[in-house]
Amino acid sequence: MANQSVDPRPLSPHLQVWRWHATMASSIFHRASGSINYIGAILVTVWLVLLAAGPDAYAVFETLMGGPVGLLVKLALFGFTLSLVYHLFNGVRHLVWDLGKGFDPKGSNQRSMMIIIAAIVVTVAIWFLAGGIV
Repeated sequence: MANQSVDPRPLSPHLQVWRWHATMASSIFHRASGSINYIGAILVTVWLVLLAAGPDAYAVFETLMGGPVGLLVKLALFGFTLSLVYHLFNGVRHLVWDLGKGFDPKGSNQRSMMIIIAAIVVTVAIWFLAGGIV
């Protein structure tokens, strides 16, 4: 058997060096929400295709929405809404950063937490006003 040397260096040294903070979490959430937005857009497109395909195709969708699958779809749509709202708010913060403002560590952490909380509040408000939360 060949001599296999083990590299003692960690694969992701930044995880051991940096202390977790809101700005770091916000960056991770921004990347994740961007990916979730793609998946959500595909699901909304499928719904629109079923709607355009006529009453028979849409009846299948309505039947599914009446059962346990409907609860999962609503949960997925709630998550998609949260992802869209968060990505929008955090995108505005990135635009402010592009202007060279808002880089102070304490303020950046505070704004990150405000964006996370605001995204949750606005998403719940959207679903409440739309009648989606029973």
